[in-house]
Amino acid sequence: MTTHQNAPHTPRTPRRLGTTGPSVFPLGLGCMGMSALYGEADRSESIATIHAALDAGVTLLDTGDFYGMGHNELLINEALRTAPAAAREQALTSVKFGALRTVEGGFSGYDGRPDAVRNFLAYSLQRLGRDHIDVYRIARVDPDVPIEETVGAIAEAVQAGHVRHIGLSEVGAETLRRAAAVAPISDLQIEYSLISRGIEEEVLPTARELGIGVTAYGVLSRGLISGHFGRDRALAPGDFRGMSPRFQGDNLDRNLDLVDALRKVADGKGVSVAQIAIAWVLARGQDIVPLVGARRRDRLDEALGALDVELTAQDLTAIEEAVPAGAAAGDRYPQAQMAHLDSEH
Repeated sequence: MTTHQNAPHTPRTPRRLGTTGPSVFPLGLGCMGMSALYGEADRSESIATIHAALDAGVTLLDTGDFYGMGHNELLINEALRTAPAAAREQALTSVKFGALRTVEGGFSGYDGRPDAVRNFLAYSLQRLGRDHIDVYRIARVDPDVPIEETVGAIAEAVQAGHVRHIGLSEVGAETLRRAAAVAPISDLQIEYSLISRGIEEEVLPTARELGIGVTAYGVLSRGLISGHFGRDRALAPGDFRGMSPRFQGDNLDRNLDLVDALRKVADGKGVSVAQIAIAWVLARGQDIVPLVGARRRDRLDEALGALDVELTAQDLTAIEEAVPAGAAAGDRYPQAQMAHLDSEH
């Protein structure tokens, strides 16, 4: 696996988001689950988890302005305000925007118009209580607005000092090239895990060609390959996974069979299933930063332990024999949401 750095790497050596982005701790904290889509979360435990992440050296906090309709940004604001000054100063915010919501909590499309970009940004800065956002990106490409216009509006915010770096989310190789022709792109946020490897064919090589890093979400496939999801688990009302094809019927059984096979490899290494799954993503290159969606301190501690897992060539072979590329049953989103993924077209 090629890397963009030649210096010796330790498990906690910072990774740079592309050739133009910031250097960050090798794991980022995805905060979505603290506000939305996985059922109720404990606010005090969420804040304690953000504090613990910062204390452990984590720098990148990932959110979206539509996570809980602003709830997540306000939660991060509170966590940063109550964190020690040194931890607060090291924190970097990565924010997605553009998703349109209904009062009932539904999604009704995306808005990437320049005026909308400026509007979303103003509200996010207010909710976060910060004078800038470190990485700003539209969550999904607006099919009615050329990506050049959306990225151009973010580039104007960079010039004004309100944004530090431009990111992208769930875009395909062609869109990646068009966006990079407008302004420097720090990183592409996209799903990447042992059971979601679609980016390897075209998107990841294009990102590397362009010097764009990858922040990988879904590294545990929403808990599916965490080792903690049982066949008889009952999901809370409002939990996104209740509609996810990979968690349905026979698909779930087939996917948990893969987890059982992965568990044998993990047991042989003396680590957890989650740790070996995260370590696999970490091993894909120094230009990839996995985002872990821990909502509790114990899950955060487990994820951080992945940094100390050394995978040999033999280990990697065993992992990929347990979970072969393309072996997952079911799409990663319901069909209606898959249609919004530029990365899948």
